Amino acid sequence: MTAQTIVILGGGVGGLVAANELSRRLPRGHRIVLVERSARHAFAPSFLWLMTGERRVEQITRDLRALVRRGVEVVQAEALSIDLAAGRVDTDKGAIAYDHLVLALGAELAPETIPGLAEAARTFYTLDGAERLRSDLASFTGGSVAVVVSALPYKCPGAPHEGAMLIGDFFRQRGLRGAVDLHLFTPEPQPMPVAGPELGLAVQQMLERRGIGFHPSHQLTAVDPGTRELTFAGRPSVKYDLLVAIPPHRGPRLVREAGLTNEAGWVPVDRRTLATRHERVHAIGDVTAIPIPGRWRPDAPLMLPKAGVFAHGQALVVARRIADEIAGRAAEQEFCGDGYCMLEAGDDLAGFAFGDFFAEPSPRIQLRRVGRAWHLGKLLFERWWLAPFGVRRRALELALELGGRAHGVPLTL
Repeated sequence: MTAQTIVILGGGVGGLVAANELSRRLPRGHRIVLVERSARHAFAPSFLWLMTGERRVEQITRDLRALVRRGVEVVQAEALSIDLAAGRVDTDKGAIAYDHLVLALGAELAPETIPGLAEAARTFYTLDGAERLRSDLASFTGGSVAVVVSALPYKCPGAPHEGAMLIGDFFRQRGLRGAVDLHLFTPEPQPMPVAGPELGLAVQQMLERRGIGFHPSHQLTAVDPGTRELTFAGRPSVKYDLLVAIPPHRGPRLVREAGLTNEAGWVPVDRRTLATRHERVHAIGDVTAIPIPGRWRPDAPLMLPKAGVFAHGQALVVARRIADEIAGRAAEQEFCGDGYCMLEAGDDLAGFAFGDFFAEPSPRIQLRRVGRAWHLGKLLFERWWLAPFGVRRRALELALELGGRAHGVPLTL
């Protein structure tokens, strides 16, 4: 068997899972290279807890090398360009030739694309942003707080609603909830439209029970930092005292310049195999564009949400298909479209939704009642993800699987 090099660009959820699964399945002699510009990996689902002061930065970050299996070569570098014809990635630390390439670069945040947003808004969508927002919340004594989804698509479709509920819970615990007028604005017609009307209504009711104003079909067009005013297309302007934004997302420059993207700037892939139109090049996670059955308005087909659970599942499929191809076996593993979401609601409570996003004629999603068990599940998942490889990690994995079976949900890792 000829030794081959598999290069994985991006050390987020998809990149880590793909690298580790390849290391598990390929014999020694093959080269698995994970290229990531940051030496530290941050667990994004915990940014919300960093925002409310329930976590410190050091609790939700790890040295990237501590999270990969033996046999994975971590290259801390900035990927500068991809030469698809030559099979080469150029980085600021030198060029790396590949036999297989896995794109796991995620999405870029682009607040500058909406006038005034970058200057005016705070966000919990980055590690630094969540830490700054924690200080702003701690010093805020009253007024209007606007949580705004500024553009579509965005990653982690439940996060804006979680963020609003956790902000409300933060002020409630400080005895200030009555002094804070909290609102959530989104361009979408309902919460999480990809999951269907039943889940959307359930999430909307969760917001309303917590006194959070929900404003669908509000497309942000500009922010005036001086007057603290939000402008929406075809809607009255809105005043705010504290603005918390989910910034616009876009495909990374690297894949756009390599000609790998569609008109919207995302990488189209086969939804079952995650193969791009270029031989031996796969893409997983937030960087991809995957249409799914159904429409959330006549001119807008549904797209698979950008979420870590899908990056995780896609990474396993791609790694196994590459390993099979290298071994000369038929690659039969396919991504099935299953996914789930734990939705934090504050007061140590969370909801849980799961289902088949490839189901016809539209995604089939089940919702579990809000309770403490799902919050505990999210805590356990955080500990599992940040644990080094070994007995402790496997014990946490088994606990997650057993908890999932007890509640009739697919939490296998």
